[in-house]
Amino acid sequence: MLTLALIYLGAALIAVPIAKRLGLGSVLGYLIAGILIGPFVLSLVGDQTEVMHFAEFGVVMMLFLIGLELQPSRLWTLRHSIVGLGGLQVLLSTGAIFAITYYGLGLAWQSALAIGLMLALSSTAIVIQSLEEKGWLKLDAGQNSFSVLLFQDIAVIPILALMPLLSFLPASAVDGSNHSLVSDWSAMGKVGISIAVIVTIILAGKYISTPIFRYISQTHMREIFTVFALFLVIAIALLMQTVGLSPALGTFLAGVVLAESEFRHELEADIEPFKGLLLGLFFVTVGASIDFGLLAENSLLILLLVVGLVAIKGLVLYGLAHLFSINSRQRLLFTLALAQGGEFAFVLLSLSRELSILSSQEANIVTLVVALSMVITPLLLMVYDRAQKFQKSSAPAFDKPEEIEASRHVIIAGYGRFGQVIGRLLKAQGYEVSVLDHSPSQIDLLRRFGNKVFYGDAARKELLEAAGANSADLLVIAIDDPHKTIEIIDIARKHYPNLKLAVRARDRRHAYELIRMKVGTFNRETFDSALVLAVESLKLLRNDDIDAERAGRLFREHDVESMNLLAELWGDDHSYGVAIKQRMDDLTQVLAQDTEAQDMFNTCDSTRDPNKANEAKEG
Repeated sequence: MLTLALIYLGAALIAVPIAKRLGLGSVLGYLIAGILIGPFVLSLVGDQTEVMHFAEFGVVMMLFLIGLELQPSRLWTLRHSIVGLGGLQVLLSTGAIFAITYYGLGLAWQSALAIGLMLALSSTAIVIQSLEEKGWLKLDAGQNSFSVLLFQDIAVIPILALMPLLSFLPASAVDGSNHSLVSDWSAMGKVGISIAVIVTIILAGKYISTPIFRYISQTHMREIFTVFALFLVIAIALLMQTVGLSPALGTFLAGVVLAESEFRHELEADIEPFKGLLLGLFFVTVGASIDFGLLAENSLLILLLVVGLVAIKGLVLYGLAHLFSINSRQRLLFTLALAQGGEFAFVLLSLSRELSILSSQEANIVTLVVALSMVITPLLLMVYDRAQKFQKSSAPAFDKPEEIEASRHVIIAGYGRFGQVIGRLLKAQGYEVSVLDHSPSQIDLLRRFGNKVFYGDAARKELLEAAGANSADLLVIAIDDPHKTIEIIDIARKHYPNLKLAVRARDRRHAYELIRMKVGTFNRETFDSALVLAVESLKLLRNDDIDAERAGRLFREHDVESMNLLAELWGDDHSYGVAIKQRMDDLTQVLAQDTEAQDMFNTCDSTRDPNKANEAKEG
């Protein structure tokens, strides 16, 4: 196992960075790595069936993370494209592939229908990863692609139920081939248990998981939180698999339910690394499973089948894109993204072998066609991307970013008394605010008043990523721990250089550190409130209101200037002590000179016209 792990990791380390540098993308890099270490090139690994079953769990985790990003209200708005666009894509693609394999290739209708059903499905892993990597997932084509993929995951349930009916085996043998817990149940019983399991997942995610997350977060042990997150995903996947349902669908629903939880961003940060590793392993196994021996023997036939599959699905997808009014400049992207076979075809192919729906030779050819179609998808998207960049037409390939969604996103780290003031003002001005706080009790209290606050340590790069640091305009660091503040600044500058920073300084010493780090926008937490109270004190002592306000303004300007000058001397006690005494003397002199100048100005003007003197004074 250690040797295999070393081979897989080493291949990914070599191939993926090279592919990224060449502009091929990480998905194609993983696929190339799999081809190189597979049994038909370097022969470093053998049969990939068992590894692929394990790696497919990365798809399950990916659907869970997608669900976390998709709130129920957003899912409801996509209902027409999920049911209408997705349903028609599966039906029309299945019908077209069935007609060609039945009438054109002369296969039995059972075999033709099975092939049509499995090839109608697209690769969730490759499509989502490729679109997300290029920043296309939030576009019109990306959202509709996701809707189609979601329907395909739902369609897996009736397809699995239909497959035994297509078998050439006796009924007793077919019943024994289904390994789910409810295989002997009636159709109504299976439907009932399916609905019951889905309702249980939704209710448990809404009413049970959050209290458990709060309890675990109070331990302040990050690894236990990660353990529970993985436990949750695996438990749901196992439950769905036990009753014969799609694990990906179950975890997606759980993600949607938890999308409004305050622990959403922490869950994303904890699950993301495992998802990335398993998805990478999945792509490697797809590349390694390509049978180049079979390809060499039937090269012309298989290449024609691959081209035929992409062409047939492409025609269906492009027609539906036109019918559903997908942005005309993105229809080709939508078509190319979904025109391949999918990873679930491998599961259906394995089942079709057990049920003798397809012969071993037919199943091997279909496996190769699906794998090759998955391999060429990143290539097609790369060519499409290059074509759009070099397109001479004045019309851009996509809408301008501001036409899609104006970026008014702010992240606030720390939502205590200081952060709440900032957050209330920004939200009142129409900004989208993502709030991160590490105190479960504080989060619970704030959520009772309708605030959207999420649990997590903002000093974690993964959490900032999940909160949207890549697209946010501003990060407000309002926590009261100076050391943690410095840590967050370092991470933000390293990974998000375009993200603006506004920082809470705990005291003067902390302010000096921020100046040395060249943080341009910060404020000491007590300075302004103390200065306002000092000005009000001057007024209570019967100083003129305008004079008191001016004294406060002069004090602020002098203090800010002094702080910037003294920051260079901070740490040298002797020099700093001399300099600060000199600055205090300067401040006293400045205020005295200002008072003397104002008295002289008022005296001179009052001898001429008292009314004008007052007007000048007020001005």
